[in-house]
Amino acid sequence: MTHFRLTLAQDNPIVGDLDGNMARARAAWEAGRAAGAHMVCLTEMFITGYQTQDLILKPAFVAAALARIERLAADCADGPALGIGGPAVKEGRLYNAFHILQGGKVSTVLKHELPNEGVFDEKRVFASADISGPVPVGPLRLGVPICEDAWHSDVAETLAETGADLLFIPNGSPYHRGKIEVRMGLMVKRVVETGLPLVYLNMVGGQDDQAFDGASFVLNPGGALVASLPQFQPALAHVDFDLGPDGWRAREGEKALWPEPYEADYHAMVLTLQDYCRKTGFSKVILGLSGGVDSALVAAVAADALGPQAVHCVMLPSRFTSAHSLEDAAAVARALGTRLDTVPISGPQEAVGEALAPLFAGTAPGITEERTHSRLRGLLLMALSNKTGAMLLTTGNKSEMAVGYCTIYGDMNGGYNPLKDLYKTRVFETCRWRNANHRPWMAGPAGEVIPPRVIEKPPSAELRENQRDDDSLPPYPMLDAILEGLVEKELSVDAIVAQGFEADTGQRVEHLLYISEYKRFQSAPGTKLTRKAFWMDRRYPIANRWRDR
Repeated sequence: MTHFRLTLAQDNPIVGDLDGNMARARAAWEAGRAAGAHMVCLTEMFITGYQTQDLILKPAFVAAALARIERLAADCADGPALGIGGPAVKEGRLYNAFHILQGGKVSTVLKHELPNEGVFDEKRVFASADISGPVPVGPLRLGVPICEDAWHSDVAETLAETGADLLFIPNGSPYHRGKIEVRMGLMVKRVVETGLPLVYLNMVGGQDDQAFDGASFVLNPGGALVASLPQFQPALAHVDFDLGPDGWRAREGEKALWPEPYEADYHAMVLTLQDYCRKTGFSKVILGLSGGVDSALVAAVAADALGPQAVHCVMLPSRFTSAHSLEDAAAVARALGTRLDTVPISGPQEAVGEALAPLFAGTAPGITEERTHSRLRGLLLMALSNKTGAMLLTTGNKSEMAVGYCTIYGDMNGGYNPLKDLYKTRVFETCRWRNANHRPWMAGPAGEVIPPRVIEKPPSAELRENQRDDDSLPPYPMLDAILEGLVEKELSVDAIVAQGFEADTGQRVEHLLYISEYKRFQSAPGTKLTRKAFWMDRRYPIANRWRDR
């Protein structure tokens, strides 16, 4: 036989939904069988969903997952082979594995290289296996480096030396800005090193803070791209391989266009919010719409993720809220088509002030009273969330989260934060991008949904008269540049100063970054967009006296 058809299922499993994931696998297999495929493949740990974190340490969960693999092997015995990721247990040790089901039997490949950086802790839960050899499937021998296995040369080279005809790489590779280029560069190295065609199949979907972005692809020897699947969207593709004098080669297929960074970030925020709600059982959300740029962008993301009818915006004005803010919040809600209610906090403010007056006697009003405003808003929004069953979204950006310019138990209240890994300067540009672009995957309206005044006016929390963010912080372009160095690149303060910033400013930002760790520790999860998102990518102690200077 000189022809091999491989069906690729770039799909969205749900962690813990074993029966649902099994049904998704069966549906992909049936589609492949109808298309005349010799094999249908799904992604890494598909039967359990990914990442499972410590859930995979429960023996009952592993046993239930393996029982579904056995059931699929029996159900899919008559037809193409089925490749599916899942756990394996060998001699009492737990492995990340890829199971190849053929004729009712199961062949298992075990993962060798375990990632243990960034969002990954696989050495915590899995054992590392010896490198597995290729598995015969139809007319060829399939080499299966599982995800991280393909990021190192040893597994692919061993498979080539032991007779593999084709490299198939099942992945659970989460998005960060620039990740596609990283993957493509490494996979080109593998095909150059081995001389084999390569299929890179990545899962899609949101899981907590991570966006698995798909963007699967097929390479021929030499590194030529012959097919690619869309980013952030499920897809099913049939790839044909032919055997010639120089071995197996993939035929040219469809090549999806992958978006530029601003669109990719925005799609990641939409997808993760959509799936966070869907996978945790929420059908609607609520947020405080202040008239500022951050809450406006969160409202747009929510409308695009769930539809405007599922988004409830609430304006909570105080005596410091400007008329412009009231107008701007109304304009955003009107443009998006969301519900907007107004709940003044002046009455609660007076009540709290009266209750605390005897204890605050002899002190000057200041930041304590300002934070009370924020906490009253958080209290009222949580009450509305509890009463209506809508999940509260929090709206702080990465710049604010980095330096603690946010109020714990106040504006930090909420179940999810799409902007958590988006610096303020990128918030402005993302708003401009959304106003100028609309895509079929957006459930919100096209056109200008965030009025230009919202984007262009000086940012303010409006917790006192004439307040501006740059009264308390360096201007955002400066702040974000310093944070980029301290957080993303782990630079020293000296290196920050060498870039042209004042030493006092660099030290102050570093100090704010460290003393705000306790706030981030209690913050809502949010979409990972960079290599150094606050949570699993960057783990610092809360009690920490070290400073660079």
